[in-house]
Amino acid sequence: MQNRAEVVDANFHRRVAAGDLPATAQRHSLEAAGLDRAKLVELFESQVLSRQLDLCSRRLQARGESFYTIGSAGHEGNTAVAAAFRADDMAFLHYRDAAFLIQRARQTPGETPLWDMLLSFAASSDDPISGGRHKVLGSKSLLVPPQTSTIASHLPKALGAAYSIPLAKRMGHAGELPHDGVVLCSFGDASANHSTAQGAINSACWTSYQKLPLPLVFICEDNGIGISTATPAGWIHAAFGQRPGLRYLYCDGLDLLDTYRVAREAERLARRHRVPVFLHMGCVRLLGHAGSDAEVAYRSRQQIEAGEARDPLLHSARLLIEQAGLRADLVLDIYRETGERVERVAELAIQRPKPGDARSVMGSLVPPARTPLPAHTPDEASRATLFARERSQLDQPQHLARLLNWSLTDLMAAHDEILMMGEDIGPKGGVYNVTHQLSEKFGRHRVINTLLDEQSILGLAIGAAHNGFIPIPEIQFLAYVHNAEDQIRGEAATLSFFSRGQYTNPMVIRIAGLGYQKGFGGHFHNDNSLNVFRDIPGVVIACPSSGEDAVEMMREAVRLAREEQRIVVFIEPIALYMTRDLHEAGDGLWTSRYRPPAEARPIPLGQLGQYGKGTELAILSYGNGYYLSRQAARLLEAESIALRVIDLRWLAPLNEAAILAAVAPCQHLLIVDECRRTGSVGEQLVTLFAERVSPLPALARVTAEDSFIPLGRAATATLPSRDAIVDAALALLNRERRGTA
Repeated sequence: MQNRAEVVDANFHRRVAAGDLPATAQRHSLEAAGLDRAKLVELFESQVLSRQLDLCSRRLQARGESFYTIGSAGHEGNTAVAAAFRADDMAFLHYRDAAFLIQRARQTPGETPLWDMLLSFAASSDDPISGGRHKVLGSKSLLVPPQTSTIASHLPKALGAAYSIPLAKRMGHAGELPHDGVVLCSFGDASANHSTAQGAINSACWTSYQKLPLPLVFICEDNGIGISTATPAGWIHAAFGQRPGLRYLYCDGLDLLDTYRVAREAERLARRHRVPVFLHMGCVRLLGHAGSDAEVAYRSRQQIEAGEARDPLLHSARLLIEQAGLRADLVLDIYRETGERVERVAELAIQRPKPGDARSVMGSLVPPARTPLPAHTPDEASRATLFARERSQLDQPQHLARLLNWSLTDLMAAHDEILMMGEDIGPKGGVYNVTHQLSEKFGRHRVINTLLDEQSILGLAIGAAHNGFIPIPEIQFLAYVHNAEDQIRGEAATLSFFSRGQYTNPMVIRIAGLGYQKGFGGHFHNDNSLNVFRDIPGVVIACPSSGEDAVEMMREAVRLAREEQRIVVFIEPIALYMTRDLHEAGDGLWTSRYRPPAEARPIPLGQLGQYGKGTELAILSYGNGYYLSRQAARLLEAESIALRVIDLRWLAPLNEAAILAAVAPCQHLLIVDECRRTGSVGEQLVTLFAERVSPLPALARVTAEDSFIPLGRAATATLPSRDAIVDAALALLNRERRGTA
């Protein structure tokens, strides 16, 4: 089978030498396109460098020295898009946009794109963006956050970053991006069909339709095929050409002059008029999908050769000869000399060190600490105004939902960079009133009512974090996050890892969840699985069981985001939002007085809660399980059992040392886990004790069944109960119950 990379390379030499160059439908002059001779040559040099890198990557792959060979061949026209925008316009790039990155590097002194990209190809630890963790297009100095290949998953955060730019200007927030900046986001025609792309583009239309500023350029690089599945002719124009609030432009990506001309118009619309633009760029895919793709399995030889005949470098060679006055031999000299330089540098790059042990690979899972923006301490009069309506209640014991609301109030007053976003969180105050009056107190630009799309909510948060904000997005119910879980797993949590900690998106994701609701059923409103978060490296999971803890843990979560740039998932047990009593109606034992920041009792990451000091039995739990265990504890104490009940509070990362120390004096251990038996926190705890404790204490688990949760009277049938905890504890201690429930 012919090596198509070699064929494309040979075709360029042969056809340029013979003057056999393709014509384009458009005939623009340099002047009409807004270019001059020198700039056209520069754009061609960027195209050639991208192409020679692709060819070199294939050769290195054959030697086992290069990896992940999805290349940019056929898409090199995006170099003209890069030239049409400023180097400080943040760009979320498609994986075929090497030419864009190379051209942007030319706009910034001191950049070495050839060396940097070859280090990435070789997966070297010297790679300045990912440290050899992945072949990505990214650069901190060029404002290109690294992207991996999750389909279209970068579009929601591009929208969020764009939305944050005029918002920062309105708020007087300096941010990371210039106030007149534009955000670019490129993707392929096949990716345009993905629900994530559809949702992000719909959100952009929804935003623009309301006349809200959104300086965003979507760049759809349409090569007509997604791996092996063809895009129907005309589909992209038909799907996006008439969307409300979205300006549609088309350019021939094979023609540098047409691409630059249309890209300049896109730049003008986005920067001057602050509207979203859909730049549809016609391209061709050369060399197959990737190095391992046997294109002949699904395309005929005639189709492959027809695509190769449309090589954008051949089109650019024609422009150089016809409009820049270069001879064919000079064009070939640029091509050959660039290839020779790439080969020389590649031999050096492949010798550079590679990531070795697990520690070096994992070094950037957790972002580096930073110095946050200074906090404000509202004076007594300002704070009295802020809490004017709640003045009579502040000294009274309150339930979790209200205490959490007050803690968010104080946090937003202290930190101007905090934004909240989610469905119904504005004037309505959220489904459970946790965000009550925050919109009124801080404005709708800081408490943002979003459309009903979890991907867009999290994308808005991730993008805003790129611009120096601390987002607190709300997902209305735990199960709703599954519609958008890749925004946490594939985008937010991986960013520090793939950028060596250079890019981060700190945030606190508030999620109402877990079971025991009286009026709801089904897997969407009563959901008791946290596995979607527990297997994401680097993410912190907080789960308070009381209002008192919720206040201090939310303060710690915001501190972790502001100072340590962490992503915190804050699980709020719905059934405990309004709970006031522990044992009997009216006892008020699950309420507490709100402690303002000046009286705070911090609960740092990993700190456990504990009731009792007994050593006969330790009950280890969290959330609703801790609440039920406290109820069970009174009955067990009536049986003369000396016990302690330990609240994990922080479910990831587990503070293993503290857990082992808390349980160490105890003869028996009961783990109470309200999540499903399979894949639960309880399983992790059992593993911890089995691996680290010898001899093991007598141990048992009480968990939820591996079931969804029904409606009505059976809503708690599959969940742990107070009496089930009591029975399990007595069985573990080999005792019979003497008292009554």
